[in-house]
Amino acid sequence: MATCPQGHPSGSDDYCDVCGAQIGGAAAPAVQQQAPPPASAEACPVCQTPRAGQFCEVCGHDFTGAGSPVPVPTVGSHWEAVTGADRTYFEKIVAEGGPDAAAMAFPHYCPERSFPLIGEQVRIGRRSRARGMTPEIDLTGPPEDPGVSHLHAVLLSERDGTWRLVDPGSANGTQLNGRTVTVNVPVPVNLGDRIHVGAWTVITIREGTP
Repeated sequence: MATCPQGHPSGSDDYCDVCGAQIGGAAAPAVQQQAPPPASAEACPVCQTPRAGQFCEVCGHDFTGAGSPVPVPTVGSHWEAVTGADRTYFEKIVAEGGPDAAAMAFPHYCPERSFPLIGEQVRIGRRSRARGMTPEIDLTGPPEDPGVSHLHAVLLSERDGTWRLVDPGSANGTQLNGRTVTVNVPVPVNLGDRIHVGAWTVITIREGTP
C-alpha cells in the first residue's frame, strides 16, 4: 500500500485516496525533440548546382539515387559560325536579276571570320547604332554585303545543345544548304551546314576549338 506525502495510507499509487495528494514526484515533462540542424547545401554530382529538391533543376539528376544521373548535354557546346564570301552563290543571285543586281559587286578580298555559338540566341545581321542593334554575328564589314538586313536571321539554342535557324522576316531571305528558309519557322542546323544571306555571304557551321 502506498503512502501519500501527508502520511495517509492509499490503495492507489498515483493519488491519495484520502486527501487527493499526488503520490511520488511530478510527471517528467515530455522531452521536445529539436529538429536536426540544416545540412550544408548539397551540390549536384553531375553539374554542381546546389540542391533545391529531389531533382536537380539544371540537369535532372535524382538525388535519391532512384535513377541514373542525367549527363549535361555537350552536343554543339563548341560550335562556331565561320563567315566568308561565296562567288557561286553571288553569281546565282545576279542571274536571278532584281532592281539592284547590276550594281552589286563581289568583294575582291573577304577574310573568314569566326563567331562562337554561345548563349540562348545568336543574331545574324549588320550593326545599327540608330536601332541599337549589335548582332552577335556582325556582318557590317568591310567588306559589307548590301543584301544583309540589320536583323537578318537568328540561331536559337536548344536544351540538348543543338541549334535552330529562324528568319524573322529579312528583306532578301535566308537559305540553308541551298533551300529557302520559311519566315518565322525554325529549322534544325547541323555541323557542316551552310547558311547563305545577302548577296554573297556564306556562314558555315562547324565544330570549334574547346
